[in-house]
Amino acid sequence: MKETKRIVLAEPRGFCAGVRRAIGIVERALDLYGAPVYVRKEIVHNHRVVGELTKRGAVFVDTEEEVPEGAVCVFSAHGVSPAVRSAAAGRRLDVIDATCPLVAKVHQEAVRYARDGFTILLVGHAAHEEVEGTYGEAPERTLIVETVEDVALLDLADDTPVGYLTQTTLSLDETARVVDALKRRFPHIVGPHGDDICYASQNRQNAVKELARANELVLIVGSPNSSNSIRMVEVARDRGARSHLVPDAGHLDESWLQGVSSVGISSGASAPELLVRELVEKLAELGYGDVEVARGVTEDLVFAMPARLTDPVTGRIPSTPLAEETL
Repeated sequence: MKETKRIVLAEPRGFCAGVRRAIGIVERALDLYGAPVYVRKEIVHNHRVVGELTKRGAVFVDTEEEVPEGAVCVFSAHGVSPAVRSAAAGRRLDVIDATCPLVAKVHQEAVRYARDGFTILLVGHAAHEEVEGTYGEAPERTLIVETVEDVALLDLADDTPVGYLTQTTLSLDETARVVDALKRRFPHIVGPHGDDICYASQNRQNAVKELARANELVLIVGSPNSSNSIRMVEVARDRGARSHLVPDAGHLDESWLQGVSSVGISSGASAPELLVRELVEKLAELGYGDVEVARGVTEDLVFAMPARLTDPVTGRIPSTPLAEETL
């Protein structure tokens, strides 16, 4: 009897509210102002999204200095520092801010901590754009902590007034270990009122834990520069499953499937569902014909778009097909 091979799709997966908002902002800017619309850095960390928006006339640049004076410039979902905002103002750029509201909240917390005289311990990856932006709110008062080992190396007296913040796309479990180490080192440390790690990262990681429990192989659809996608791979591996990042179906290595009867699939918060469908179709060609869905929490959060992007007649936001995944 032929062995039945299956795919288990995690829910929730894919686009989060902040990603949909950011992509939609670029789409609406192109509709309203025409091409080119300049975007500082990748609007979200996904090659397919960036490619589709480029086709429509978005121009992605590394710095605001590359944008012609007076042009429309969108700041990415990952946020920017005050220095970037100042430089953009100096070039008279017409800025549309697509910073995720949850990232903006961390920026506000950094400003508050600095105002209140705290040294800020920012848990995150120093090279990530989100951390660069948050760090820039108070660079003279901020230290970046990447690992538990970094905590012992901090050149601070144990009674220093400190507060911690975290990057929004980190591993829940690893971040908890770092924060626990900070609390042991600095018993009076203060933290944010709520968890800085975003709801979407938490939900996707929790769903991946279930995939890892029930499947021999877990594939995460996402780009190599997507922090939350990489963390999902790490979570699956920590739970004992083999796991790989798959930017798209063309990156599937068939050797991963040897001896595997059940494949779990999820996708990072910046990965479009089209990429998941293409991977499922590829696996179906390889004999994985049964598809199940592992349902977790329902996500219904929606972030409002900037008022300037509403239709002047209806007062509403017209359709943004890439963000809404209706292409």
